[in-house]
Amino acid sequence: MSQRQIIQVFEQYQKSRMQFVQTVADLAARPQNIDILQSAGVMSLLRPLMLDVVPSIQQTAALALGRLADHSDDLAEAVVKEDILPQLVHSLSWQNRFYKKAAAFVLRAVAKHSPELAQAVVACGGVDALVLCFDEFDPGVKEAAAWALGYIARHNASLSQAVVDAGAVPLLVLCLQEPELATKRIAASTLSDISKHTPELAQTVVDSGAIAHLAQMILNPDAKLKSKRALKSVLQKCTYLPGLEPLLYDAPSNILKHVVCQFSKVLPHDSKARRLFVTSGGLKKVQEIQAEPGSALQEHINAINSCFPEEIVRYYSPGYSEVLLERLENYQPA
Repeated sequence: MSQRQIIQVFEQYQKSRMQFVQTVADLAARPQNIDILQSAGVMSLLRPLMLDVVPSIQQTAALALGRLADHSDDLAEAVVKEDILPQLVHSLSWQNRFYKKAAAFVLRAVAKHSPELAQAVVACGGVDALVLCFDEFDPGVKEAAAWALGYIARHNASLSQAVVDAGAVPLLVLCLQEPELATKRIAASTLSDISKHTPELAQTVVDSGAIAHLAQMILNPDAKLKSKRALKSVLQKCTYLPGLEPLLYDAPSNILKHVVCQFSKVLPHDSKARRLFVTSGGLKKVQEIQAEPGSALQEHINAINSCFPEEIVRYYSPGYSEVLLERLENYQPA
């Protein structure tokens, strides 16, 4: 057999592998094919192809696995049982951007079904690997990683905390500043998923500086829904008032009402917070807010004012110092 004939054998083998994974990936995109693929043992056949020497075969195999896992929790569990996740996570650290997007899709598809499956992703180091994807220049990789982290975090506080502990929040805030709208939207959604469980998690998002960027995104009608949902999730959980107080000065009017609302919820039940709110200048700032009579914002301001003696509210109201000076000028000692 000539050298050319021997090379053709290997070329044919490579071509056949590529044709197989591409066909499986195409078939997996149609729900009616899933049961047949599963019964044919497709998982065990795809697993070795994840380690193929040809990058395009690896990527397509990952895409096929992601589509299968996305279909049902049974298939997602099959991915876990086949011990595919550690293989994926290990490859994320050194593979190219196309593979990283496909691998992040698989992790997302597994994690979305249940807390237990999301925990399997965490247990194999998936969160840390996804966070490293934010170092990639390609915004598509960042988007895929953020999306997967959101599917992990949305289940419960413990999983959300795992995402926070891996250092994801500051990187997601940086994604809010990316020029690509899709990356901004996914990052906003993931921050919402992280913050919705506990006040502590919400405070982490606030402390990261996310609010200002989310507020800015609301001005964009392609990003308004995601950013508004994220902002509401963060603010409604945040009860640490010193962390919220800077927003009284910086937040746009459409966000300000949610910030003031949080103060109106917490202040009636916390005497120390009320004292600090006065000494820090928060009460004074609330009196300076221009609110439409009868608006939700005005109702929240009224609720805050009712937490303090009338003379204190009057003292910090705009123009009160001038009233006092006028009274001084008109005062006649006995």
